[in-house]
Amino acid sequence: MYIHLGGEKVISSKELVAIFDISIEKSSKISKQFVSHAQKSKNVVQIGEEEAKSIVVTKQTVYYSPISSATLKKRSNTFFA
Repeated sequence: MYIHLGGEKVISSKELVAIFDISIEKSSKISKQFVSHAQKSKNVVQIGEEEAKSIVVTKQTVYYSPISSATLKKRSNTFFA
C-alpha cells in the first residue's frame, strides 16, 4: 500500500517509520539533532512550497509534509488496521 504525503510524493507504507507534528522539531532536543543529522546526510525532502505541518520519517528519508500529522496518521492507519 501507499501513503500520499502531499504534492506529488507517495511512499510505500512498508517504508514508513514515524509521523510527527512539526512542533516536535522545536520542542525536543533529540528530534532537532535527528533532523540536523539527516540534513547533513542530505536525506531531507521538503514537499511543495507550502509550510510544513508534519515530519515523516522513512527508512531512507525525512520528509517535511504540508499535510497535518493527524491526517497522515489516519491515512497510514487504514493500511495497518
